[in-house]
Amino acid sequence: MQKLVKISDIRKKYGKKTVLDGVSFEASGGSITGILGVNGSGKSTLLGILSGVLKSDGGDFTADGVSLFKDRAARDRTVGFIPQGTPLIEELTARDNLLLWYKKEDMEKELEGGVLKMLGIDEFLGVRVSRMSGGMKKRLSIGCAVANRPGVILLDEPTSALDIICREAIIDYLLKFRDAGGIVLIATHDTREIGLCDSLYVLKGGRLIETDRNIPPEELTEMLK
Repeated sequence: MQKLVKISDIRKKYGKKTVLDGVSFEASGGSITGILGVNGSGKSTLLGILSGVLKSDGGDFTADGVSLFKDRAARDRTVGFIPQGTPLIEELTARDNLLLWYKKEDMEKELEGGVLKMLGIDEFLGVRVSRMSGGMKKRLSIGCAVANRPGVILLDEPTSALDIICREAIIDYLLKFRDAGGIVLIATHDTREIGLCDSLYVLKGGRLIETDRNIPPEELTEMLK
């Protein structure tokens, strides 16, 4: 597990519009960091850049001193990314999607008593993605993303529109991942997820503002406007 990640001066423009204007923060092992912002504030862009899906216009992302922007292999080992959408093959079952990421013996071990069991994926192994609920898809997406046992997990709207059971399964996994020394970065507009976070930031106007996680809801709502 990583001891410290640093996000330094991340910048991104689309044409003349500045989406990220020097975003910087740090996160230590055994922590969950929340990035709160309204839709369109740049949260997904930031996670896309950190995951390598998008390219920044400047800045760096390091883990224990290693630049994950410059060392793609290190980034692939270090970071697991769960986007807001579904990065799954719709025509395949849960099992077949998992086998794209896991060796068969490793998958079976995780289904018996590991992360895949914890996420409840063993209950719908034979179901095609096209027939899954949103909660099933989200849990399977997480299961695929952590196949390489990353030390850092990036989640974009992790529990949005999920039922209570699925939401609790995901939250339980994230807390156990954190307690094992992992680093979790959550981008969300759902204030219910603030209670999970050890540190909280508001992304507004391309800038990141550090915020007290115990801030009253009405003050937080005002900040987001």
